[in-house]
This record gives sequence, structure tokens and C-alpha cells, in this order.
Amino acid sequence: MSDMNENSLNINFLKESALKRLCEALDKANNKGWRKLGEIVKNDKRFKMSVDDMDMCSLKVLELDGSPSRAMLKLMGDQGCVVGDLTEFLQMMGHTDALQCLKPSGIQILVQPQSAAVIAGHNLRLSCCAVGSSPIQFQWFRKTEEVPHSSSPDLVFSPVQVKDAGFYICRVNCGNTCVFSHWAQVDVLDVPPRCGFVSQPSDGRPRVLIQPNPQRLFVGDSLFLECGAIGRPIPQYQWYKNGMPIKKATKRKYSVQGLMPEHQGRYRCEICCNSERTWSNEVDVVVESHSEMKNPGISIHISEAMECSEDDFLTSEQYYSLEKPYATDKVALLIGNLTYRNHPQLKAPMVDVYDLTNLLRQLNFKVVSLLDLTESEMRNAVEEFLSLLHKGVYGLLYYAGHGYENFGHSFMVPVDAPNPYRSANCLCVQSILKLMQEKETGLNVFLLDMCRKRNLHDDVMPNVMLKVTANIVFGYATCQDAEAFELSSSGFTNGVFIKFLKGRLLEDEKITVLLDSVAEDMGQFDPTKGKQALEIRSSLSERRSLTDPIRPGEYSHPAQAHNLHWCKAHELPESKILDFECGVQIKMDFAAEFSNVLVIYTSIVKKPEEMASCRAHITNLPLELDVDPKLMNKETLEETGSFLLTGSLPQHCLYTRLSSIQKLRDELAFTVCLQVQFSSLEDLVQWNMDVNIGKPLTAKLDLNRPTRKNSCQLTCPMPHSPSTSPSHSPSSDRRFHSHGPCFSQMHANPYLNVCEPPCGAIGGHGEFRMCNDYTYPCDNVPGSPSTPLSIPIETTDDVDDMQNEFMNSLQFYNNP
Repeated sequence: MSDMNENSLNINFLKESALKRLCEALDKANNKGWRKLGEIVKNDKRFKMSVDDMDMCSLKVLELDGSPSRAMLKLMGDQGCVVGDLTEFLQMMGHTDALQCLKPSGIQILVQPQSAAVIAGHNLRLSCCAVGSSPIQFQWFRKTEEVPHSSSPDLVFSPVQVKDAGFYICRVNCGNTCVFSHWAQVDVLDVPPRCGFVSQPSDGRPRVLIQPNPQRLFVGDSLFLECGAIGRPIPQYQWYKNGMPIKKATKRKYSVQGLMPEHQGRYRCEICCNSERTWSNEVDVVVESHSEMKNPGISIHISEAMECSEDDFLTSEQYYSLEKPYATDKVALLIGNLTYRNHPQLKAPMVDVYDLTNLLRQLNFKVVSLLDLTESEMRNAVEEFLSLLHKGVYGLLYYAGHGYENFGHSFMVPVDAPNPYRSANCLCVQSILKLMQEKETGLNVFLLDMCRKRNLHDDVMPNVMLKVTANIVFGYATCQDAEAFELSSSGFTNGVFIKFLKGRLLEDEKITVLLDSVAEDMGQFDPTKGKQALEIRSSLSERRSLTDPIRPGEYSHPAQAHNLHWCKAHELPESKILDFECGVQIKMDFAAEFSNVLVIYTSIVKKPEEMASCRAHITNLPLELDVDPKLMNKETLEETGSFLLTGSLPQHCLYTRLSSIQKLRDELAFTVCLQVQFSSLEDLVQWNMDVNIGKPLTAKLDLNRPTRKNSCQLTCPMPHSPSTSPSHSPSSDRRFHSHGPCFSQMHANPYLNVCEPPCGAIGGHGEFRMCNDYTYPCDNVPGSPSTPLSIPIETTDDVDDMQNEFMNSLQFYNNP
């Protein structure tokens, strides 16, 4: 701020630090104190200062922390007194100490440290960037204690520990003056290793990692509920009982001493971070009197003494069996394929995966979200996903993209699939289910947002032998032999399935009941009514839901290693401060749009005065990332192709979006090129700096590695080698005949257009197109409703029986 602007500032708007020092100087002085200042002001015709005003100010000494000087300065400011006027008065008094308080410090803090809630064991960085008229020094404090070896702009915890939780502040010195930064609170959550983006300094979305537990207590006991979320800035909490907020319950831990019956109820916590809001699980707290039986759900008052044996009491296993089902962990793999090389490209999968990721994280899932995977990358991603599953885990697989269904088996199509594609080029969902069953998972959920048309170019009969288990749920975005649709829009919108699913996903309902509600909602949507209907297949026998609490079991050493491996693969690179020889300082930050999509953004935090302008841009990225130079170093996220992080990252930066991070073969190294225009020179001067941020995000997993020949992910078990496509000659011994599909013929709709993939890519993601007159398919689909479904005449009886036994165990829901 210039001296002119500083002098015209109303004294009521002085910084608190300067005002405090000024009041201390005036309160302590005798001959040059606040009374002398009042007499000078009283003689100035511009301001009024009566004897009563002076007496009122003097009474402030009777108040705790009262200041006569502050009261007088407030009266002067209310009459329009500015810094220039006050400086004139202090000069007349000859009060040099007070005048020093009004002088600009010459220090400007550009970046304030930000409060954060993080996971113990990960890295944390608090930053305070400042500039001054002369060299500046930094010193960090934890409350009133200096933090050892903390004289740099960044206070780094590597790793952060529970004992590091607390309040921190940075003192910035410049010559004989100093200023303090804002306070930053650090909350450290001690939770088991989990997957997901654990470091998102610019994302305001909180993620709940510690959920409250249901409790059954007695009158007089103590209630303790805990909820914990990570986020920047630090999340705010509000506890609720039976839907009503609890007064003064604004900490993440809530406790009640000496429970009474009225404390019984349903509790949950609201978590807010910026404008984002989420909720913890809602839990039951039951308060019983000591005269009641311990049998949950039965209240029998005992009026006289009676003998009890051990059989009269529940074991811990029986007690827990009466509670809500629980998971030992929750893991979700989300794949969205949209940029196909040989088939029509899609839009909705990117938005669908993004929205579903945020919702599942609120349900405490470890979420891995990936876009545009090739065949080998999909197989390796599924293999890594399977490594996180063990007994009792809830596993969820969501896929959005092109697909097809043959003989009751669903196939997901990678982005590099040839035209036409066959089963050997795709992933069979049922083979993944078979491997999940071998892990003894607690719940297996498949949400398949793809078409289920026949692929007439693939006549291979799958041969997957599945176990009969009561924990499987299939949610198909559309019925058998039908398309799934996108909504036509100039921007990015959800597909029809996720459009309605995301409004229901957080409900505490049995998963099949939840999906049934989604199906009813979809059935009321006019553009797809009669054309796309959610189909549910389930063998679920228990009331399991996605909101079920997590009660971790005992982890084996391999499981722990895989958990840690995935956590490391979802950490963002640490922020960097780049100091160039010319005196320019650049801050580089990172954000994750998906598990394999990284956004780099840079800002200039220090520029010498002799420079007219400067600009830093990223160049020399690895060739395998195939980034279009025209989409790099843009002033808005939208220009880079990133439409989902808009509003969550700081402005006035240059952004570069790196998709397909999984293709990195080596560490991510690039060059930051700084171009400077000096006031005294016509030509630009350039400096370069090489930067290496290692392997970010899922690049650490090497998903681009060749798939192992003996990998169980090389499509579903077939009578032929899974890694090669069989010979399909007319002279084959196995013969086929066909049935007609069960889906009704589509009617014309002015809001709908079925956009089929070209011949050989049957089963593509349909797309809504607005048509002027009527709706029609873009391409004729090979085959017709009269074409029979292919089934083999000759089959092995035992395989047939086992498959029929499994399919019969699934409850079939067909919603209109």
C-alpha cells in the first residue's frame, strides 16, 4: 500500500497488531499519553472531544483488559479521523514510540498457513510466503513455544504424528519490525491406512474417516462418540440427536457423563468444510436401566432376585450378531472409459466416476477412480483391486463405458479394443466376481453403466463356475439386450443411471432396496421411459448396506503391505517453492482430479521490482503422457480440459492437466521455463529449472506393465487359452442357434436418439441427441428381435448344473 493510501485509512481499520501496540504506548505514557492526545484533538475544529468523553474513556481502566486509548481512538475514528490526522497529532505530542506503530512494517504476507485435518503417518506442510523491503526471516511457533529448526517459510511434518496436533503461527521479521501470520490448527487423525487422496490442500471437500459407533449402555455410564474427517481448511463439526442439533456439541468428540434414559436416541454428526457439507453414519445409542435384561430388544423388569446361569447372557459374538451388519473394510474400483480409439467417444463416464467417487468416500470407501484404461491397464487395475480384498470386506466395482453381454456374461470394453472386439479383448465381469468370492468378501456389488446388447462378432461361450453365496448384488443400468444412455448437453452431465443413483447412494437402506428406489426414479424419467430400465440381480440374504460401519479385522502382513502400497499410490506430491537466480520465487502445487489424472498449477509469489513482468510455464513433459502443448499452462482449468475442479483451486495460476498418469514408465520430470521482461531491456530473458516429482498417484502401481501370462485377470475362464482369441470358423464342432431378445422394441421419442457404435462394436454407450422431427437409430443393429439368443447345443452337464444353480439363487428384479 502506498503512503498516500495508508494516510487516508480510517484509524478504525488499523491492523489489530498495530492498534494494540499503539494503545499500549499511549496507555503507559504520562505526559505524552492518551489525555494529552485528547486535549490536542479537542482543540481541532474537525473533531469533537468533550470532557464527558474524556471521563468515559478514563473509566475503561476499571474494566478487565480495558484501554482508555482504544476507547478514545474509537471515538476519533467514528468522526472520520484517518491515519494522516493521527500522525499529525502524535507529531505535535512528540510521541516517537507511538509514531513508530503507525509506520508500515514493510512486510506483506502473500500466503497464510492453512488449517488442516490429516492422517497420522502422512506428510503435512504449512506454508507462509512473505515479501519485505529487506531480507526477511521466519520463525514458527506452536502456541507460545518455538518449533526447533523451523526458520523457513514451510513447516514440514514428515511424517505427521498425533502428538503434532495443535495450533501454529509464523513470525516474519524484516529489519526491526515483525508481523505474525494467521493461526493454523493441525488435527491429526489416528486411523488405519486407507486409500484415496489423502493430501488435497486446495479441495474443500471433507472426507469422513472415523465414524461413530452404536452403543448399548446403562444409566449412569459415560457416552463417548467420535467422528473424524480430513480436509483443508479444517472441518467443522455439529452433533445431532434425533435430527436436532445438540447445543455446544461442536467438537469432533462428543461425550456425556452420567447417562439418563433421555439420552437414548439416534446420533450423527454434520461435517462442514467451506461450503461443502457431509454427514457421518447415524448410530443408535441405547440406554438401559440396571434392572433390565441385557438381551437387546427385550426389556424385562426384574422385581425380585433370581438365579442366572452363563446361558442367560449373550456372548460377544451373539451380541454383535444382533447389531447392524458391518464390513472389515470397504474398497471400490471405479473405471470410466470415454476416449475410445476405434469406437464412438463418450462424455458421461468422466462426470459419473467423479460424482460417485465423492459419494463413496463419504461412506468411508477406499476409492480408486481411473479414466481411459487400455486392456492391460484394466486387468492390472483389477488385480490391484483384488489384492485389497479379504474376509469381510465390501467390494464395489463400477464401470462406465462401452460394453456388451453374451450368454448372461457382461464384458467391459477397454479404450484400445479393436473393431470388431471379442471376449479376448475385453474383461469379463463374472470372472472378477469369481475371484472376489475366493477372497471371502462380505459384500460384492457390481454397478455396470453400459449397454447389454449382443455382440454378434463374439460367439464364444463363457464357462465361469461361480459359488452360490448370499452376498452378491448386480445393478445393471439397463435391461438385457438394451442400451444405456447419456444426456445430450453442450457441457458435461451424468448418464441416466448415475443421475438418479447419486441422489440415493447415501441413504441408510439395504443395497437392493436403495437400487429399487433408483429404478422407480428412473422409471419416471420421460426421455428414457420404456427404453432404459434399471435391472437388479441379487442373492443378498442379509440387510447389508453401503452405510454399514467398518469394524477392522486382523490384517495379514500381505494385506497390510497392499494397503500401504495403495495409500502411497494416492498421495499427491508435496508443494514446491522454486527459487530462481534472478530473485523470482514460484510456488508449485498439485491436485488430483482422478487417481490417474494430475493437475499442476503454478503461481509467482515473489518478483523483484526491476522486472516489468514474468511468466513461468511447464515444458518437456515425458512423451508417453501425450499432452497437447496447446492445452498446457492455461489461465483457467477449463482451457486444460478439466471441468470438475473449477472453483476448488486458487485463481491467478497457470494450470496443466496430465491425464493417464498410469502410463509413466519413469519418474515425472519436466522443465519450468521462466521468461522475464525487465523494465530496462527490450528482449525477454529466460531461466530454466529442472523439476522431478517422482511417480505421482497411481503411476507408482505400474498399471502399464504387461499382463502376466498366468494372470487370473486374462478374461474369464474359457475352453481356450484366455490370452488368445479362438478360431471362429464355420466348420467348428460347436454349433449355435438363437433366441429372440426379451427387450421391447423402442418407440420414437423427440428427446432421444440411440447412437450405436459402428459395426463390430455392438453394445456401445448410447447417447441422447435432440432431433427436430423424430428419433431414429444412427446405425442399424445387426440382428433383430426375432434373432434367437445363441446357446450351445452340447454342454458339459456338471458345468451347466452349477451355473444354473448359481443363476437360480439370484433374485431377479425387472423394473418398468
